[in-house]
Amino acid sequence: MKYLRSVLGFMVRAQLFIAAILFTALFVILGMNLHPGWLIGLVISVPLLLLGLYDSFQEHLTLTRNYPVAAHIRWLFFDLRPYLRQYIVEGDLEGKPYSIEARNLVYARARGTSEAHPFGTELDVNAEGYSWINHSIKPAEKPDKSPRTLIGTDQCRHPYSASLLNVSAMSFGSLSANAIRALNLGAKTGGYFHDTGEGGLSRYHLEHGGDVVWEIGSGYFGCRNEDGSFDPDLFTEGAQRDQVKMTEIKLSQGAKPGHGGMLPGAKVTQEIAETRKVPAHQDCLSPRGHSAFSTPCEMLEFAASMRDMSGGKPVGLKLCVGQIHEVFAIMKAIRKTGILPDFIVVDGAEGGTGAAPLELSNHVGMPLREGLILMRNALVGTGLKKHIRLGASGKVFSGAGMAENLAIGADWCNAARAFLFSIGCIQAQRCHTGTCPTGITTQDPIRQRGLVVDTQSKHAARFHEKTLEALADIVAAAGLEHPRDLRPHHLSMRGDAIKAGSIDALDAFIDENQLIDAPDETIYARHWEAADPDSFSARSEIPHAPAKQKSA
Repeated sequence: MKYLRSVLGFMVRAQLFIAAILFTALFVILGMNLHPGWLIGLVISVPLLLLGLYDSFQEHLTLTRNYPVAAHIRWLFFDLRPYLRQYIVEGDLEGKPYSIEARNLVYARARGTSEAHPFGTELDVNAEGYSWINHSIKPAEKPDKSPRTLIGTDQCRHPYSASLLNVSAMSFGSLSANAIRALNLGAKTGGYFHDTGEGGLSRYHLEHGGDVVWEIGSGYFGCRNEDGSFDPDLFTEGAQRDQVKMTEIKLSQGAKPGHGGMLPGAKVTQEIAETRKVPAHQDCLSPRGHSAFSTPCEMLEFAASMRDMSGGKPVGLKLCVGQIHEVFAIMKAIRKTGILPDFIVVDGAEGGTGAAPLELSNHVGMPLREGLILMRNALVGTGLKKHIRLGASGKVFSGAGMAENLAIGADWCNAARAFLFSIGCIQAQRCHTGTCPTGITTQDPIRQRGLVVDTQSKHAARFHEKTLEALADIVAAAGLEHPRDLRPHHLSMRGDAIKAGSIDALDAFIDENQLIDAPDETIYARHWEAADPDSFSARSEIPHAPAKQKSA
C-alpha cells in the first residue's frame, strides 16, 4: 500500500510527463492511419517526452526528478520574476538598487521631458534617515548653474577646473565601445570629465575628445610590464596626452572593497588585451592590492612620481573607507612627507559594479555618508582640507543627493549608474552575463548596435545639465550663490520618528586642526593614536571605545 501511494503521488507530480507520453502514443497511432496533423502533434509532444525522460533520470537536480517537465514551469517564472516585478508589482519607491522614481527622474532629464511631480512627496518624511536641505526665507536670485571646482595643490603645475558632476569610473570591457563613446562625447558636449575605470585608457575614451581622468588600479592596466608591475614609460605616454586631465590611484571600490577580480580569458578580446596590455584570451587578474607601494608614505611617493611623469597634472586617491586608522595613517603620512595628493574620492559601499561577490557588495565597506564624514573630518582635523579636494561617489543621481554630499564636505560628485540610465540602461541587472539588452555592458556587436552614440551622448549631456540646474535651485533655496557654500547645518536628517536635527548635531564634525591640537577631545582618539604613517597596520591593538564614543 505504501509503495502504491508513492507511485500514485509520482503520477500526480508527473502529469505533464505522462500527458506527453500519452499524446506521443496517440499521434503515432494517428500517423500509422495517415490522419492529418499527426506530424505537428509529434513535433510538440516528442520534445516534452524526451525532456521528461531526461528529468526523471538526471542526478543533478532533485526538483526535476520529482516533477519532470512541470519543474521547468517554475524556472520559467523564476526567470521572468525580475521583469514581472519591475513592471507590474513594484511600487514607485521600492526598486533596488534604484527605484522607478529615481530612474524616471534620470530618463526625464536625459530626454528633455517633463520631470514635474504632482500631489506632493511620496516619501515618508517621518521615516528614519529621511533628510532635507534647510531653506532660507531670503533665497538667492542668481545661483551658479554651471558650478566648477579647481582641483590641484601648489605641488601641481596644471590644476584642473572640474564640473561638480562627472562620470564615475567604468572600464572598457565592463562597458561596450559604444557606451564609452557615448559617455565621452557627452562629457565633451557638457563640459565634465569621464573617469576611465581601472580597465585602461582605450581608444574609445580618446575618440571624441572629452576630458578624461585615468584611473590606475592594482592591475596597472594600460601601464604595466609583462609581470604585472607598474611601467613608468607606458604611464608617461598616456598621462601626458592633452585629453588626460588627472590621474586617480584606485585603492578600493565601494561595491567590492578589498577584492581584486578576474576577467575570464573568453572575454579578453584582442582589443581589450591591447588596451590593458595583457595577453589576449587569457584570464586577466586584478590583484587585491598594489605592488608599487606597501605603506602610506610609499603610496604618496608613488603619487608624487606619477604627478611628475604626467607633466604636473593632478594626481589623487580613490577608496572606499574601511578601517579608520588607515585613513588617519594617510593623513599622518601627508604631514610627514609633505606630499599632497591633489584630491581624494570617497566611494561609498552602495556604489555599483558589473559583478561582485554578494557578501562584499552587501556587507563590506563604509556607506558614502559615513565615509564622507570621516574623510572630511580627517582632512579638516589635520588642516589639509583647504589644500586637498574631496570627491564623492556612490548612488548619486539627483541635485538633492549632490547637495547632501556637498553639505557634508564634498567638493564635487561622480555618478556611474545614473549616467548609464541617461544613455539607455533599464536596470536589467545582466551586466555580468554579456547579454545586456541595451548594448551598454556587452561586447556583442549586434547588441551594441542598439546604442546610437550621437543620440545617447546628447542624453548624457542633457542629464548633466538638468541635474546641475536642479542643484542650483536647491542652493538658491538655501540662500546661497554657489554649492561650495553649503555646510553641515544646511542638511537635516531624521534620526527616528521623533528626533531630527541638522547633520552636525547627529554626527561628529570636528574643527580645523583638532586632530593635531587635541585628538583626545575627538571621538577618533583611539584610531588616531593607532595610525602609523609608515604602515597601514595599526601601531597596537585598538582599544574598545568608551560608551560615549560608540559612534566612532
